[in-house]
Amino acid sequence: MDWKLDRAVKKPIYKQLAEYIEHGIADGTFPPDKPLPSERKLASELNVNRSTVVSAYDELEANGLIERKRGSGTTISKDIWGVTKKRVPSWNQYIKAGSFLPNVPVMQRIHKELTVQKLINLASGELSEDLFPTRFLQEIISTRVFDGNLGYDHPQGNENLRDTIGKHVGIYRGIETSPSSILITSGAQQALHLVVQCLLKPGDAIVLEDPSYHYGLPVFKSAGLKTFFLPVNRDGINPEDLLFLHKRHRIKMIFLNPAFQNPTGVFLPENRRQQILELSSQHGIPVVEDDPYSLTAFTGEDASPLKSMDQHGNVLYISSLSKVVASGLRIGWVIGPKPVIERLADAKQQVDFGHGSFAQWMANEFLKSSYFSIHIKSLVKQLKQRRNQIVTSMETYLRGDADFQVPQGGIHLWCKLKKEYNELQLLEASIKRGVIYVPGATMGSEAGYVRFTYARETEEKIDEGIKKFADAFYAMDKKL
Repeated sequence: MDWKLDRAVKKPIYKQLAEYIEHGIADGTFPPDKPLPSERKLASELNVNRSTVVSAYDELEANGLIERKRGSGTTISKDIWGVTKKRVPSWNQYIKAGSFLPNVPVMQRIHKELTVQKLINLASGELSEDLFPTRFLQEIISTRVFDGNLGYDHPQGNENLRDTIGKHVGIYRGIETSPSSILITSGAQQALHLVVQCLLKPGDAIVLEDPSYHYGLPVFKSAGLKTFFLPVNRDGINPEDLLFLHKRHRIKMIFLNPAFQNPTGVFLPENRRQQILELSSQHGIPVVEDDPYSLTAFTGEDASPLKSMDQHGNVLYISSLSKVVASGLRIGWVIGPKPVIERLADAKQQVDFGHGSFAQWMANEFLKSSYFSIHIKSLVKQLKQRRNQIVTSMETYLRGDADFQVPQGGIHLWCKLKKEYNELQLLEASIKRGVIYVPGATMGSEAGYVRFTYARETEEKIDEGIKKFADAFYAMDKKL
């Protein structure tokens, strides 16, 4: 093939190759009655990677110029010049051009591996099925009559559920609110998206914790926000650091996970909470509190959220049933000033016309029943046992080469590995041994960390998973 790669231009090699073949089809260099070279053969002739040829052929196929059939090879489309030819959109180009960014590659890899093979799952931030209150929910379905509205409900969500949530957060989380100040969302994730899309604009400066679950979320970059990070130590973020950032960058919003933070498990102490609220009031900076875990305190001590201390309406409070009941219910909520809630509700209605009525009915019946308190007590007991197991396993198999703070609630353990290692190689080695977790780089700026989730597996599997991870870690250490 008479084609030469031009390395002086910035255009990717596969695009150069695709354009050459497209021109060759037009000028007859590649006649329609002969197949194009195989991917392997063309890669060898041009001295490029096979993946380069595959990408070039993918683009040509998407543009309707070639056809690929198993057993027949790659040929020029027979109807390429016909008036009936329907061109296939160049989907790869649309995917790259979209304004909403994809997940980081490592997280895409983790999600994919969990769907295609059975691994000990220390990565997914959700409860295992045996921790769901399945028996209680089945009891509700079998003994109570569904009386929900099967049509579109109130834009803010079912009023009965909002009334029940108002009472629930008053009893369990010390928050005083009313149904009109609550919006039902499809989990906390949708609530976060609505806040970003409706209350912020490109160029606004926001503060996130480092490390944090929010750290790698594409929603902030997709919205064109300027993100600044506050380090999380053993007592959470330092409010003085927040003041310093605001003076330099005029911070528009603060995103916090104060109760058993994901991933560190840290509980922000009361004095720091009070300082944050004072700074918020002095400078008019709203705080978005993400609270999945405040009901999971292992010590029995009060773990009331930041919102319970909010006297001026500066905190937008986000929570859900995903981490304490069942992720599949997709019931979350936002509590805030009425004008804000109405704005978010309007946006949600444009997206999905409101939440499903049956899930709202189920959540309402469960939250107002005696089953809920029974379930939470059982859940906390079992999570604590699993927490104890992962701590024991870490101490047993990692032999002092891992530094971590024992979480007093939540479902995550954040671990600093004391030896140097290649993060991606360690993940691959662990997957090969049958265990998966979340590398720290997806959640924070400092190297050398991993996040283990202990809510997804039994105590036996947790022990086995940490052992497999340690085997991979020490095998890598020997190679270095």
